[in-house]
Amino acid sequence: MEARLLLETSGGERAQIADIRDELAYNDAHIENAVNVNNNNLQDFIDNADVEAPVLIYCYHGNLSQGAAAYLAEQGFKHAYSLDGGYEAWKNS
Repeated sequence: MEARLLLETSGGERAQIADIRDELAYNDAHIENAVNVNNNNLQDFIDNADVEAPVLIYCYHGNLSQGAAAYLAEQGFKHAYSLDGGYEAWKNS
């Protein structure tokens, strides 16, 4: 899904954004309000996130985030989306 479209249609404040890139890339730059999610904090993210609110997952190019979005959907997230083109597409838009 297009990130801006998700953020605009969800009202922005309810949308959750998960950056699954490595911590170094996240610390260098990330989408505003994104949280860095990795294997070490994934369960905490799941436990504390709102499964009813949209969650946008992104990686570098939009490939790994597709699997992550599917996994979150399996965990009960009603609206889990992968960012088309990943962070690179976001940065270049």
